[in-house]
Amino acid sequence: MDHPLAASSLTVLRDERTPRSRFRPTLHDLATMLVYEATRALPTMPVTVTTPLATTAGVRPAAEAVVAPVLRAGLGMLPAALGLLPDAHTAFIGLARDETTHRPTVYLEAVPADLTGRPVLLLDPMLATGGSALHCLRLLLDRGARGITVVAVVAAPEGLAALESGLPVAAAAELTVVAAAVDERLNDTAYIVPGLGDAGDRIYGEM
Repeated sequence: MDHPLAASSLTVLRDERTPRSRFRPTLHDLATMLVYEATRALPTMPVTVTTPLATTAGVRPAAEAVVAPVLRAGLGMLPAALGLLPDAHTAFIGLARDETTHRPTVYLEAVPADLTGRPVLLLDPMLATGGSALHCLRLLLDRGARGITVVAVVAAPEGLAALESGLPVAAAAELTVVAAAVDERLNDTAYIVPGLGDAGDRIYGEM
């Protein structure tokens, strides 16, 4: 996403001196911009409304969207998504990172059984190895979702490559990733460089 306000918010999030009390509202601001961009192609249907002066044409979303935050860090982006999509259904996918293997361990999957025809946004501040995103995307695809949009604050090239190679060709072609930045690389412990650290810890505190 190329926008000066997004770049300014990202700078605040990257700064190690930014306290949680400022990190959370700044993430909300940036997530609002990212979700706004991510819904640019949201399907709509025509409606007619009456203004104080006349009748005119308008639009509304054609289907109820689904927003799926990846717990726990994705919860920091959820209020912004629901602020723009107040009628959206919320799905929850809980994943914990194994610090040895860097693979996700699943502890919660609360997702509607049928996502056919519904716009789906997957919310996760960090797209690092792509392992967590791939697990979530496969789950969503199995429930009938198509044309999913991943909304991230920062992404690593390795994670983007993993999504492209780890999904069926048709699903990968329909996938959209919206991020404030694509960073340089992953380090030896699979953290994004320069990144912004552990997003969950910076939102909620270290566990």
